[in-house]
Amino acid sequence: MNDVFEGPGARCHETRFRVSGMDCGACATKIETALRRMPGTEAVEVSLASGAVTVRHDGRPAATEMQRIVARLGFTPFEDARNAGTLSESCPSGDEQIGQGDPTQDDGRRDSGASDAAAMSSPPAEAAEGRWWRSRAGATMLLTGVAVVFAYAIGLLVPPLERFAFVAAVAVGLVPVGRRALVNARYGTVFSIEMLMTIAAVAAVAIGAEAEAAVVLLLFLLGELLERVAANRARTGIRALTALMPKTAHRETRDGRLEEIPAERLAIGDIIQVRPGDRIAADGTVLAGQGGVDESPLTGESMPRAKGPDDAVHAGTINGESLLRVRVNANARDNTIARIVRMVEEAQEKKAPTARFIERFARYYTPLVVCLAALVAIGPPLIAGAAWADWIYRGATLLLIGCPCALVISTPAAIASGLTAGARDGLLMKGGAVLEQLGQITLVAFDKTGTLTLGQPRVTDLLAFGAADRTAVLADAAALSAGSSHPIARAILAEAQTEGVEPIPVDDLVAVPGKGVAAKRAGVTLFLGSVSAATERVVAPDSLSAATALVEEGKTVSVLVRDREPVGLIAMRDQIRPDARDGIAKLRRLGIEAVMLTGDSRAVAEQVAERVGIPAHAELLPQDKLRLVKDYQARGARVAKVGDGINDAPALAAADVGVAMGGGTEVALETADAASLHGRVTDIAAMVSLSRRTLGVVRQNVAFALGLKLLLLFTTIEGTTGLWAAVLADTGATVLVTANSLRLLRRR
Repeated sequence: MNDVFEGPGARCHETRFRVSGMDCGACATKIETALRRMPGTEAVEVSLASGAVTVRHDGRPAATEMQRIVARLGFTPFEDARNAGTLSESCPSGDEQIGQGDPTQDDGRRDSGASDAAAMSSPPAEAAEGRWWRSRAGATMLLTGVAVVFAYAIGLLVPPLERFAFVAAVAVGLVPVGRRALVNARYGTVFSIEMLMTIAAVAAVAIGAEAEAAVVLLLFLLGELLERVAANRARTGIRALTALMPKTAHRETRDGRLEEIPAERLAIGDIIQVRPGDRIAADGTVLAGQGGVDESPLTGESMPRAKGPDDAVHAGTINGESLLRVRVNANARDNTIARIVRMVEEAQEKKAPTARFIERFARYYTPLVVCLAALVAIGPPLIAGAAWADWIYRGATLLLIGCPCALVISTPAAIASGLTAGARDGLLMKGGAVLEQLGQITLVAFDKTGTLTLGQPRVTDLLAFGAADRTAVLADAAALSAGSSHPIARAILAEAQTEGVEPIPVDDLVAVPGKGVAAKRAGVTLFLGSVSAATERVVAPDSLSAATALVEEGKTVSVLVRDREPVGLIAMRDQIRPDARDGIAKLRRLGIEAVMLTGDSRAVAEQVAERVGIPAHAELLPQDKLRLVKDYQARGARVAKVGDGINDAPALAAADVGVAMGGGTEVALETADAASLHGRVTDIAAMVSLSRRTLGVVRQNVAFALGLKLLLLFTTIEGTTGLWAAVLADTGATVLVTANSLRLLRRR
């Protein structure tokens, strides 16, 4: 079933499915080339990292025909679970990238919320790691190996039949390879590694090197198998995230019973029980129970976090020592792990600039090497009368050097590993381009509230005036704050709870907009509000000088007034994140400057900026933040903007890289290029470090793949190396650059 998007002047369809068996960049290129040739196709995106294929078309090519072509190429197409039972989705509008469907859409069925984590469910058994011997490639390699061993045995026992035995061994390995070469050529990829291998093997047999041709075919098939194992290993990072999700949950029924159901069937509002030692099945809020929750699967932090009533818990984390009752806040499609998987998959489907450059280079590299191989094979014999067999052999060897597999995979393998490593630690980056740009950042512009600070004020000073009692001041303030969700009210109530002070009930509680709250008790009027509002109500405003001094220190002050007499005040301040200074210091060690852009008052901003050690721009509107970001860029800075609020969205979009903090608004998360899921200031430096390590691995991979090809190019023309070395240069190099990329997955 195809949904239709009415684009400007065209009807657009989008079809998405997954493919197993893609083991290198050349595999992805074959699929992309074949599908682009279908009538009505507008664009094709093939993600080697996630195995996703997304085709944008005018509705003429059917999804089944696309899959049939992919199957003919030797791969296994299968349904993408993200499509919830279909192979097609409507195209994105505007400038959205292919493959970026709306992850928040639901089809309305409670049970169809099959998590996006399921989208990374294992492909068909043929491609599963550890079952290579059951795959077609594994069977072909084993059969060819047996044929080669048998040919050697025939050569020892019946020497006259040795050549025929090796020709038969070549045929065993070459028939499936040659068939794939013809199919690839039919669908647009003429210079595939299978075609180059077929021509080289036939040429070797023609000049009497059938034994070497058989061994080279065996090495080629073995190398393909190793590529498959390496590719599967590279994809296990995301699969490991999906494995964090428990399969079942214990849900409370309306009659108080407990039923065990599949975790993906949980709906918002359900109440589940999580036993000690169990993984939490959904994002939610604790209703009852208290104890430590191990969040290391998501954060990497070794110490459990204390959780109690009203605290948030995340899917995939592990309950500690007590039973927890949790109200589900998000369905399976939208829990923490599903969001991570979705963002990383979408990121892996967006190619980095370096990857796109390498792909363009590879399109010219292979034909050039093929032309060179033809010149080497026929030039010296025709011009200088050299031996045909010798130069045909060298030309055949050059054909195998022409395959760009290792070169093409060098960048996406590293980028995919970097993105996965970041996601595992709560560092989400929306694409390889973002990962590359982070390493080039020279300045980070931080928001204040909720970014450098926790966004949760805490009481710092509590003063009683005259004969008033400190405890009574807190009790009255808590009574006036009861039932309010305002941050100041929550801070006062938290302080009262900490000190064991019970609020004294009041009557006629009413909010005074922009000023505070008022009530009555036994005929006495109580008011709790700002210093300016209290000044208007008290008989002697000079008595509030202590409050004015606290305001100048950057604190928020609430004054308690009883019948026009100030009886006390409560000062509070937003707490700086514990890792803020460390995060700024780590950025400086990386050669990156930091600055604060905030809409808060100058006094508060300067107080926070002084404590973390950075300059501050205060009292800014959203357009002011945008202007400052552009000013820094105009001076040559590469700017990362970090924020969590709606007013940060314009600056986040304008910056070279926008980073949203984990507790931020949906607008910030959608606008940003990257996100710190756990809201740590140190995560910004961690992103930059990860980017630089990833780019370092990319450079190593490209240098190794290209350097090895060039080296063998000269040694082959010289006659030092032969067919076997060329095969190792291709498949061996592919395995090595993939293994080098996997180093990024190691925890540091």
